[in-house]
Amino acid sequence: MKTIIITGAGSGLGKELALLFAEQSYHVLLTGRTIDKLTAVKAEIEGAGGRADFVELDVQKEADIIKKIDDIGKTHTIVGLVNNAGVGYFGPFAQIKEREITEMLHTNVLGTILMTKAVIPLLKDQGEGLLMNIISTAGLRGKVNEAVYAASKFAVRGFTESLQKEYENSPIQIKAVYMGGMDTPFWEGSTHVSNPSRFRSPKEVAKIIIEQIEQDSIIIESKKS
Repeated sequence: MKTIIITGAGSGLGKELALLFAEQSYHVLLTGRTIDKLTAVKAEIEGAGGRADFVELDVQKEADIIKKIDDIGKTHTIVGLVNNAGVGYFGPFAQIKEREITEMLHTNVLGTILMTKAVIPLLKDQGEGLLMNIISTAGLRGKVNEAVYAASKFAVRGFTESLQKEYENSPIQIKAVYMGGMDTPFWEGSTHVSNPSRFRSPKEVAKIIIEQIEQDSIIIESKKS
């Protein structure tokens, strides 16, 4: 059975994509840092007749990634990776803390790069593969009070577009997903968005992504139609 790895799969868009890929008969390998959430998603997938497992994984830690991806590759046929894990801190640039800057760059940029570096050789070995980077519309244009977050997403955009060129003659499909804000707990504790309910739900965004998966670049604005 073909396995697809999804980072940040315990909630939000990662969870909804996991559910949809499982419906398409993929074995979904859920990764994240919160075991309780991953366990719940695994149970939901299996309750619907799909197959899933989970691995506790911190995308900021290269040694953790290398060891666990190596172990996974020995027991599963890895044909896909969805780099979904991400973090955001918002507010006036002068007030962003060094810890917040570091966490955004390490999770959003370094995490995506390290996960890709670990998994892409497995995709090449299989002679097929899907690499999907969940980027955000903050990777398309700058936004007020999102300077560092946007910087991290612009970096992932450049990384993804470069890989698309590098692997354009290979069987590995590389997708860039730019979605706006979603109605998720991502905004809890932040005053950056006053009414997240006006945004699309993660379930709606996940469905659009799957519907448009043949496109190299998928752009989904945040406002409901």
